Amino acid sequence: MSLQGKTLFITGASRGIGREIALRAARDGANIVIAAKSAEPHAKLPGTIFSVAQEVEAAGGKALALQVDVRDEEAVRKALARANEHFGTIDALVNNAGAIKLTGVQHIELKRFDLMHQINTRAVLLCSQAALPYLKKSGGHILNLSPPLNLATKWFAQYSPYTVTKYGMSMLTLGMSEEFKSYGISVNSLWPQTMIATAAIEFQLGSRESFKHARLPAIMADAAHVILGSTNRSLTGRLLIDEEVLREYGVTEFDHYRFEPDSSDKLMPDLFID
Repeated sequence: MSLQGKTLFITGASRGIGREIALRAARDGANIVIAAKSAEPHAKLPGTIFSVAQEVEAAGGKALALQVDVRDEEAVRKALARANEHFGTIDALVNNAGAIKLTGVQHIELKRFDLMHQINTRAVLLCSQAALPYLKKSGGHILNLSPPLNLATKWFAQYSPYTVTKYGMSMLTLGMSEEFKSYGISVNSLWPQTMIATAAIEFQLGSRESFKHARLPAIMADAAHVILGSTNRSLTGRLLIDEEVLREYGVTEFDHYRFEPDSSDKLMPDLFID
């Protein structure tokens, strides 16, 4: 299930889960397009498109670093065209870029909701539409980092604006899988069973204390690797969970994915996971 020679266009790949997916594919010898806004170092969030490009090359892959704002239609279309020209193909689009604000309707600033909608839902539509001419030729994959459609009211009660934008991504997954069937393109979503220890989560929560209840981004990268390595639409139209994907492919041991492998603390389920 190697991705050697495959070209992956990954949004938000300058850090966190996107970076980890890039490095996992790079170990196979894949071509990685690191498409993100972060061209300059951030004071609190490490990683840029250029630092990840260096890591990809060191891991055995080929890298193309492109500064892209996924809200900008022209920039997205130009970036995909440049990636296709540079590597000769695009085999997978990973819609990883995301925005989060866990606030209810009463207190959410409209500009913050607009940001979440643009980066979460709208960007999946835009990037997928822009990648479609290239994916038609490769019969490739679209992978969205979005959750199962869990309609329990608790997932709407406190932060429905965020929930709506993430569920919009998942509904696009289901729709595109059917719409693109005739092109041989697989479309899936992937979401973590537990909280994932990333700098973005640390920044959101204000500390690393919760990391003892979290897993490393590597579990998402390994699950994404399984999905992107599948062929002939054997996996498509599914809202997948990282642990479930790996169990389907024979993985039974998960302790090494813990942020603190020797910890006995209970893992914290991620949002939208009962």
